[in-house]
Amino acid sequence: MKKQSQILFSLLAAAALVGCSSPVKLDEPAKVEDRTPPPPVSKPAQPEPKPMADSAVKRVDIDAEQTAAVSDKRVVYFDFDSYVVKDEYRGVVEAHAKRLGISKAVRLNLEGHADERGGREYNLALGQKRAEAVAKSLSLLGVAAERYEPVSFGKERPAVQGSTEEAWAKNRRVELQDKK
Repeated sequence: MKKQSQILFSLLAAAALVGCSSPVKLDEPAKVEDRTPPPPVSKPAQPEPKPMADSAVKRVDIDAEQTAAVSDKRVVYFDFDSYVVKDEYRGVVEAHAKRLGISKAVRLNLEGHADERGGREYNLALGQKRAEAVAKSLSLLGVAAERYEPVSFGKERPAVQGSTEEAWAKNRRVELQDKK
């Protein structure tokens, strides 16, 4: 029985040695993983930006364009004893409203005039009503009241001298003048 125990013990020891064996070969150097970052890839050189040639786009001076657009539209004429802005002058008022909307520094005097008929007081009041009628038209087009000032000269500054219907028609007016 003792002999069988020795054989059994030897077999167990041999099995333990076989079980503890490893497939890893210790004689070979260990593999080392290389984790160093790869060298930076050099980017292809960017071409230098070429200097811009002079732009083909022209600069636009909107203030100057608007001033030129209204240069020949400065007078609104009225019928005899009337202060109603006629439809034919709507474009004049709209052009000035557009200009005032763009050119924030521009302010207008709305100078009301009357022909020589009628008394001085009456013509001053009629000239004022004509100027205020144009002012109201500007207001309806969105122009702020501080951008214009209605004033009356009555019959004191006629555009045309004379006592004919043609001369009177030229004197019944509102002039839209830039304030200086």
